[in-house]
Amino acid sequence: MENKHFLLISMPGQGHINPMFQFGKCLIHAGAGRVTFATTAHGLTQVKAFPSLENLHYASFSDGFDDGIKPTNDPHRIMAELKRVGSQTLTELLLSLSKEGNPVSYLIYTLLLPWAADVARDMSIPSVFLCILSTTAFALCYCFFEERDGVYDSNDNRPPSSIEMPGLPLFTSKDMPSFLLPNDPHASTLIPLFQHHIQALEKDSKACVLLNTSDCLEEEAIRLISNLNPIPIGPLVSYAFLDENNSTDSSCEIDLFEKSAEYSQWLKPFLWVIRPSAGSNDREFEEKIRDKVNEEVGLIVPWCSQMEVLTHESIGCFMMHCVRARVNEDGTLEAEEIERCLEMVMGGGQRGEEIRRNAKRWKGLTLEAVMEGGSSYNNLNAFLEKIE
Repeated sequence: MENKHFLLISMPGQGHINPMFQFGKCLIHAGAGRVTFATTAHGLTQVKAFPSLENLHYASFSDGFDDGIKPTNDPHRIMAELKRVGSQTLTELLLSLSKEGNPVSYLIYTLLLPWAADVARDMSIPSVFLCILSTTAFALCYCFFEERDGVYDSNDNRPPSSIEMPGLPLFTSKDMPSFLLPNDPHASTLIPLFQHHIQALEKDSKACVLLNTSDCLEEEAIRLISNLNPIPIGPLVSYAFLDENNSTDSSCEIDLFEKSAEYSQWLKPFLWVIRPSAGSNDREFEEKIRDKVNEEVGLIVPWCSQMEVLTHESIGCFMMHCVRARVNEDGTLEAEEIERCLEMVMGGGQRGEEIRRNAKRWKGLTLEAVMEGGSSYNNLNAFLEKIE
């Protein structure tokens, strides 16, 4: 491992760069000689502070929008330029690293960058896909776009009424990721991209998908994509947040936005993060909201550490966008349903106690998976041993 150089490339989104960064830390802790973390040229300029680790280096490639993507830019052009310019500049980066005496041994890429595998193959560099979606969501994508038996029909604008996958609940169209539905505004951009992801992996005789989950969390979903050689190595979060006794992991995450300094001392009725936006309508909305909120009601900040907030002792529960909840006939999650769920979890009834017990159980199993001797820990080491 000490002579291996891993190049990790990611889009500059918080949900993309942090799992990839955590994976880079895992590689360094496992003894990798060099890890280079790369994102787009503009994305790299947005990083507020670069965590410093021995053998960790930073680089960039161009997506064709080095001054940043504007809200008015056409999504199809953005994706086309990302592939065209990204392929060219990633090739240049690989050649430059080799010329400097640091040839890349392995390329790791994540969502929205399926063309990176093509670049790696053209340069005879092995590559692997790090999936930052839940494995269940990725299994749905696989079910949609599998070349032989996929349910997606490009000539039919109607979404499938339901999808049945062995070992998992029945999924109706309301349960599916919105970008898989033909009438979604992002579908025409994202469907071809995910189709490229799946079919490129299917055609790769040495395909491998690293999963940001553990065996115990999504066993059935992992089994559904067994043809792609899935390797669960997650969850990819800082050990400092998983294990309260671990204070050695100080380089927790990368931030693309300036964090507020006051949120961790506050946390009362509600905390709302409203990210800075470029659109004038969004800014007008933000100003109206801020005018109505004072510190007795809640706190609005431009950015914060999600993990720092979610592991704070004052947090009783949190709701994520991936939750499976009751929606109305229009597919909208209403305020009354959110209230019902919160009261169930936080109340003193039998159902609330059962949910809290389950949460503690899964937390324990997750921690066990990533610690030394756990399933994710062993899976990562086995993967690395194969490429020595």
